[in-house]
Amino acid sequence: MSSSFLTDTRWLTPSVRHLAWLCEAPSLTASPKQVPLQQYLPDNLQNTLIELDRNPQPLLTALALDGHLRLGIYFERLYGFLMSDLLGWPTLLRNQPVRDEQRTLGELDFVFLNPATGLPEHHEIAVKFYLGYAPDNRWYGPNAKDRLDLKTHRLLNHQSKMTERPETRALLASHGITSPPEPRVFMPGYLFYPGDNAIESPASAPKNHARGRWCRAHDLEPTDTKHWIVLNKPHWLGPAQQCSEPDETDTQAQIEKVKAGGPPRLFAEMEPHSDGGWQESERWFVVPDCWP
Repeated sequence: MSSSFLTDTRWLTPSVRHLAWLCEAPSLTASPKQVPLQQYLPDNLQNTLIELDRNPQPLLTALALDGHLRLGIYFERLYGFLMSDLLGWPTLLRNQPVRDEQRTLGELDFVFLNPATGLPEHHEIAVKFYLGYAPDNRWYGPNAKDRLDLKTHRLLNHQSKMTERPETRALLASHGITSPPEPRVFMPGYLFYPGDNAIESPASAPKNHARGRWCRAHDLEPTDTKHWIVLNKPHWLGPAQQCSEPDETDTQAQIEKVKAGGPPRLFAEMEPHSDGGWQESERWFVVPDCWP
């Protein structure tokens, strides 16, 4: 699969476009526990995804798009479809709570059977978006309640180690899983750099991580955002595409809301595509003056 496969294909179904992005998305964590997803992708993946784009019902059924889904749940269902339906990994457990006699200790996102090794693997996953803030050299989520360093530490040192607990071992054995699962993590997403790039990349992130930029609403002029569109969840996943020219009126209205103190909003800067449509060239988070 070529590196331009995702952006060069004109997708008919947004969820298949999100799935294609997931197949290529680099991680935000440089860890030996990282799922080596590229090793498992089949050679005919491009044709498989294009066929799924024409007949997307199996994916849409798996996603169960009934009402508004939180992005994390949508991403989790995409990942489950990728591993089980596209790659053929049997799902042994999914969203399995781990409890002692009195409380819930945590939850196992997925336990799969790796068909290549015949051994179980425990996968903890998340999709994340962080903005680099130069004054304290930290990376915050859009709502500033989440931080890259804290999430990475929890993912690697708590969530992925759940199967080491005796309570989890007993739970696994009750489901016939007697071999200790190999711990794996997968956390793709984007890191957004300030407009002046006055911050270094986090040491915990691989160099090929996906990037965007962020700015304050008051620093934008209407001419800066002429070809921008608003990205609503779940379209935070992967490069945006659309047939029509970007609507400047809607974009400006959303930026004004941020300028007035509303929550940060994600936008895609669009450019004409060779097929006559529009393709994302860069993405921007726009934040109010009070952020973070």
